[in-house]
Amino acid sequence: MNTKSDNHGDDNQEKDGVSFESDDNLNSNNEKLNDSTEGSDKKQISEDQMGEKTSTEHAELGEEAIDEKYNALNDKYLRLYSDFENFRRRTAKEKLDIIKNAGGDVMREMLTILDDFERAIKANAEVEDPKTLKDGFELIHNKFLKTMSSKGLIEIKAMGEPFNVDIHEAITQIEVDKKQKGKVVDVVEKGYYLNDTVLRYAKVVVGQ
Repeated sequence: MNTKSDNHGDDNQEKDGVSFESDDNLNSNNEKLNDSTEGSDKKQISEDQMGEKTSTEHAELGEEAIDEKYNALNDKYLRLYSDFENFRRRTAKEKLDIIKNAGGDVMREMLTILDDFERAIKANAEVEDPKTLKDGFELIHNKFLKTMSSKGLIEIKAMGEPFNVDIHEAITQIEVDKKQKGKVVDVVEKGYYLNDTVLRYAKVVVGQ
């Protein structure tokens, strides 16, 4: 009897070879499971909160970095734009100065020829020999041509040349023999190149 009673007092009971836990053990296991679940939930919530905080911090740092980069690029752009505007104004002014004073060198050399003319006029008042006057004017003329040639001035060939609309300007046409048809038979006004560019067309009379 005592043995049977003791078996009923055990925490574990067996029935038909199957073992069952007592209510106390089940309650204890349930409490441990609940505690474990609550702890896991709290840990998960804490990790989620930390993740959200980290994401927010990263977002704030990203916005600050973007603002700094934008400010740096904007400042660089403004500096480059300012430098370009200064360069543009300076080059425009230099270009205008060059155009304005482009003839300065020629004018300085022309002044010497003007001096020669003034001296010739003064000397002509005291000279009676026509040959002396003629020689004086030829000297000034040759000096003038030499000065112009040094600046790239070249006379356009016209007399006896076939008429060319690119360098000649026909003033009129006259009847000529067959050999001279289409050719320049007279030059009314000489034409000139300046560095291979037509500066003035030669005004000519063309045979027909």
